[in-house]
Parts: sequence; C-alpha cells; structure tokens
Amino acid sequence: MHCQPKATFNCLAKLIIVMLFAMLYLQNSHAAPAAELWPKWNRSNQSSVAVIDHSPWTTLLKRYLQTLGSPVVTRFDYAAVTGQDKSRLDGYVEQLQQIPVLQFNKAEQLAYWINLYNAVTVKLILDHYPVESIRDIKFGFFSFGPWNEKLVEVAGEPLSLNDIEHRILRPIWQDNRIHYAVNCASVGCPNLAAEAYSAGNTEALLHQGAKDYVNHPRGVSFDDGDLVLSSIYDWYQTDFGNSEAGVVRHLLQYADPELAARLSGHAGDVHYRYDWALNSP
Repeated sequence: MHCQPKATFNCLAKLIIVMLFAMLYLQNSHAAPAAELWPKWNRSNQSSVAVIDHSPWTTLLKRYLQTLGSPVVTRFDYAAVTGQDKSRLDGYVEQLQQIPVLQFNKAEQLAYWINLYNAVTVKLILDHYPVESIRDIKFGFFSFGPWNEKLVEVAGEPLSLNDIEHRILRPIWQDNRIHYAVNCASVGCPNLAAEAYSAGNTEALLHQGAKDYVNHPRGVSFDDGDLVLSSIYDWYQTDFGNSEAGVVRHLLQYADPELAARLSGHAGDVHYRYDWALNSP
C-alpha cells in the first residue's frame, strides 16, 4: 500500500482496518494443515522390544482428569494442579525429549508421539494458565494459537505440535482415529484419554476414543433435521473418505444403533461446529 504525503492519515486508517479484518478472520477460521511426511521420522527398529515408561503421565491423568457422563466426556482440572505435579509434568516432557525414539518399534513410537503431543498441550495450558481457550496462547501477532511454535526438541530437531500431528502421526500411520487421540485442550475436541498410550493399549484407546466422540453431541448431533458434525470432519475430510458420504461411512462404524439409524436415513444438509473453550471442569 503506497501513500502520498497528504493521504497518510487515510492510508494508515485503511491499513488498520485491513489488519483488524485479518485478525478477525484468523480468530474465526482454522485452516487444517495437510498431512506431509517428514521422512526422517519414518524409521524404526522393528526388532526392538524396549518399552518407554509413560507412568508419570498416567499418574497425572489419574489425579486431574475428570470423567463425566455417558457417553464419556473428560475434563482436565488445570486449576487444581500443584506446583510439584507441574514440575513432574515438566520432567516427563523433558524425559521424552531425551529418548532416542527412532530406535524403538513402530507401536512404541505411535504411543510416544501421542503422549508427547498431549503432555505438551497440557503443559502449554499450565504454563499460561489461566486462559479461556488454547487459541488465546499466541507466539505472534497474527498466529492462530500455539500450534506452529517449536515447543520441544527430539533427536536434535525442534518440533511444533503441528509437526507431530501433521508431519509425523498422520502421514506415517495413516489412521484417521489419530484425530481421536491427540487432544487440543478444547471442549469440542475428542477426549483426552484417562491413561497414557502404550504399545499394548493403543488399539483399544483409539477405538474407544472414536466411539465416545461419535456418540456424543459435540461429535455428531441433529438440529431441526440437519446433521451437525464436529468441524474435525470438515477440516480433515481427506482423512475420512474425502467426502461427506465418506465421513458418514466412518461414523457408522462407531455409532450406537439409534444414531446409526438416523445417520443412514439422513438426506438433509450437513453443518459443522466446534467449541474452542478450555476443556476444564
């Protein structure tokens, strides 16, 4: 934008208006990153039988994660976390960063990355608490939340939450249930699991996470005959069949009988929504 001297005030006013509109747009939009493989992380030692200890994470979850209702909804009591337990969480995240993850088998790696993502997210909220939403945590003037910030370093590589989810988890494992495992500390997000992921429980936790979310109104509901889905199914439609019909087919795999009948008979419009409020009690 080029301004003549006499028009400086008007030009600045226009620039401010443009910037305000840009900020408003960023606050109310969420462009989902594509799954783009970071080849470095697609290596493993399949002969390894070593196990990563995630017991500190399970201990914190048992202490501060509340399980409510049916279908189950979980809420993390950030306000109740003691200074000592915050230090334990910091230590756990630091411990994970020191682990030579590429030397483990794929099952251990999957659990590692999910737990790292979720522990870093909870740590991030606690580092900035109190906040009303994770989107309030910004590392730049126009940033949409903290997802692009390099928050940890693994094997000498600084990593962001987006790196972990979209450059490691999604492209390597290509399992759409990963969306039910990584937690963004929001009411609209799938549940934070009540225990750490491990090579032995990952399949069960992924399945249960999908069932709990699909059968809860924040995942799937109906409003005056219209189907209302979580925005996750819009943002990541490519992971769920790449069409609304593909999304519905996915939902039918986990829907309880009554919901499945409604989904199968639905021929109306589809809308999307998401609640970014903090997932606290």
